[in-house]
Parts: sequence; C-alpha cells; structure tokens
Amino acid sequence: MAGMVQRAVVVPPGTVEPGSVRVRAYSSGVLVADADPPLLVWEHRFYPQYFFTPDQVTAELRPTGPGRRSRSLGPSETFDAVVGDRVLTGAAQRYPEAPVEALRTMTTLTWSAFDTWLAEEEVIHTHARDPYVRVDAMPSDRHVRVVADGVVVAESRRPVVLVQSGQPPRYYLPRTDVRTDLLTATDTVSHCAYKGTATYWTLRVGDLVVPDIVWGYDAPLREGLAVAGLVCFWAENSADLEVYVDGERIGRP
Repeated sequence: MAGMVQRAVVVPPGTVEPGSVRVRAYSSGVLVADADPPLLVWEHRFYPQYFFTPDQVTAELRPTGPGRRSRSLGPSETFDAVVGDRVLTGAAQRYPEAPVEALRTMTTLTWSAFDTWLAEEEVIHTHARDPYVRVDAMPSDRHVRVVADGVVVAESRRPVVLVQSGQPPRYYLPRTDVRTDLLTATDTVSHCAYKGTATYWTLRVGDLVVPDIVWGYDAPLREGLAVAGLVCFWAENSADLEVYVDGERIGRP
C-alpha cells in the first residue's frame, strides 16, 4: 500500500561495531579528530555516535567534571576541547564504566561543537550516519493529488517516491504540478543526515492557513539528489490536508 512504512533495522542501545570509513572532525579548519575508522556506538536506538581512541583526538581535552548518566553506557565525564587559543566547552565525553571495556578510554565528541565532519571526503550533516538506514528515491507514474479546503493544490503523475528506513513513503512533486501561488516560504529549516537541509512553505487556501506543511530540498545530499527542487506535502501533520495516491488517502493525522 502507498502509505506503508519501510521497516527499519533496530539496533539495541549499547551496541558497538567497527566503522567502515575514515571520519574526521574540524573546528574552524583545524583537525580535532581523525579515525580510520572510528567505532560506532549506539547509546540510543536512533543513530550511532563516533568514538575515538586517545591517539585519534588531536585537541587537548581538559576535564570539567561529571556529565549526564547514559542508560546504556553508564556515568560520563565531560571535557572541554582546546583548539589553538579557543576552548570548545563541553565538546567531549568519556564513559569510564561502559559495559564494553574498550570504550572506557575512548572519547565521543559533541556534534554541534564542531563545524565540519567528514566521512572520507564527504561532509556529514546533523549526526553520525547509521549504516542500517537506506534511502531510495525513484521516479514513479503514480497519480498524486493534494486537496485543501476543497481546492486541488497539487496534482501530478510524475512524482519521485522517496523511501527511507523507518519512514512512510514520501511523494515529491515537480513545482509545475503544484499551485505555488498558494505557498509562502517560511524561515523554518530542518536537517537530515541523509538528505541534507530542507526549507518549508505555509499553505494558504482562502481562510485556511496550514504552517510549514510543505518542504523541499534545493541542494540535497547524494541520497536525495533525485528530489532536488521538488516539494513534498506533510500529509499526516494536518487534518486539513488531504493527500491521495492512486485514489487512496494517505497519512491521515
């Protein structure tokens, strides 16, 4: 069925696996960590974190005291990272009582403390990539029809169907098949480690206003290149939006 979710691989928290590619972290152009490869550690089930051995971290780490306790890894110690004359506050953590002994002397870095992450020579966005997440984007001839307040706001027989592990299929439509006169760009953005940065639009049909109900990727990452410049309607986010695929309504809130 059109709205069925592709099953995701659920990795139990506390799982530790070797990575497969070189990963580096930079701050203002200065290399801070370099592992070929790092360990992948699932502290929670959503995505892994990169863990580095002491010799893979080039910055000086200054202990700042205990951090939060992890359900899967135990108590943590927090560190500032000294990069030249700059101090990155709370930029690193260790888990000295981790169930896997090898992790106890290793360091994981706070993602947002560093401005550039690379897997080989490709920039990584938002968080470490999960090797078990798959993204497929395929051209389709399905009939997609979007209705709001009785008005057809989009209709297409040439969508691109994007399927991502753990998510419902998303139907991206050419803008020429969309009533773009009913859309107003907003300042909202979201970030996906696999597709990149999305921008949003509010839908206005008469007196009906549905904020941030449409999104698109103008410059997506490799996995999302097929949806560049297309737009997608967030079917399950508003009862006022009706999205039909081959006559079947999908994504009811």
